[in-house]
Amino acid sequence: MPPFTLPFEKPVFELEKKLHELEAFSKKQDIDVSHEIERMKEKIAATRGQIYGNLTAWQKVQVARHPERPYTMDYIRNMTTDFVEIHGDRIHADDRAIIGGFAKIDGQKVMIIGSQKGRDTRSNLECNFGCAYPEGYRKALRLMRLADKFNVPIITLIDTPGAFPGLESEERHIAEAIAVNLREMFNIRVPIIVTIIGEGGSGGALGIGIGDRILIFEHAYYSVISPEGCAAILFKDRAYADQSAEALKITAQHLIENKLADEIVPEPKGGAHTDQKAAADNLKAALLRNLAELKAQTAEQLMIARYDKFRAMGVFQE
Repeated sequence: MPPFTLPFEKPVFELEKKLHELEAFSKKQDIDVSHEIERMKEKIAATRGQIYGNLTAWQKVQVARHPERPYTMDYIRNMTTDFVEIHGDRIHADDRAIIGGFAKIDGQKVMIIGSQKGRDTRSNLECNFGCAYPEGYRKALRLMRLADKFNVPIITLIDTPGAFPGLESEERHIAEAIAVNLREMFNIRVPIIVTIIGEGGSGGALGIGIGDRILIFEHAYYSVISPEGCAAILFKDRAYADQSAEALKITAQHLIENKLADEIVPEPKGGAHTDQKAAADNLKAALLRNLAELKAQTAEQLMIARYDKFRAMGVFQE
């Protein structure tokens, strides 16, 4: 069984354990059981497909937080070339919770900016568990203005539980930093494609979330508040997180229905953490297709459509 297994994944990994035992037995005893092995593989694929085809909203949140899920740097490595990282906000510091720089996707120059989490204690502390400080958003804006200056499309990848809520953030004006980004991203004259690759939490996600296209991975989520935070407020008990996740309508499918996202990027069976390269290939194809459509528009058309897109959000009937 792998180091980290979600509760609902256990039937799959129990079958995989039996498969490994069967393969070891076949090799040790020199007995041909290829037919049984093939049948076991088919059963594993069917079980995984059944589980991941019927995930609840809370289960999707758990998948989005999977520690083996690909992060921004994984996508950069798997779908870009010639990446040149740019550091610092030129005001305070270099926030490792948001990284970015110029890169090429199939020869097309882009500015790619995204949230970054760590794989272990040391790297998580370095990037503050993906929770950016004000300087992270100011760095992102500096990079977007640089891309605008050189007429380079912008791609942002979102995977954060939210901006860092501590005293240091308040001292350095986190709300102002996010608000300025929201305002200025509407004035960027080049195409912007936003993709939620994992967690899309609150203003921390929205700080790099204004774009001409909003893509979201199949098992990612985008929400004004975490399910646990919502449960703590409404039910006074975080144990109701599963009910909150359902009520918040935060999954990719709900976002498409409510016109808060434009496209769902499919994930490999079993989630993006099972095949990072395949997940990157799916994202790359979606980005190239949307880039081609957006680059056919003038800067004025992009800005008007971007403004209208976000003005239309939040319409409801009682």
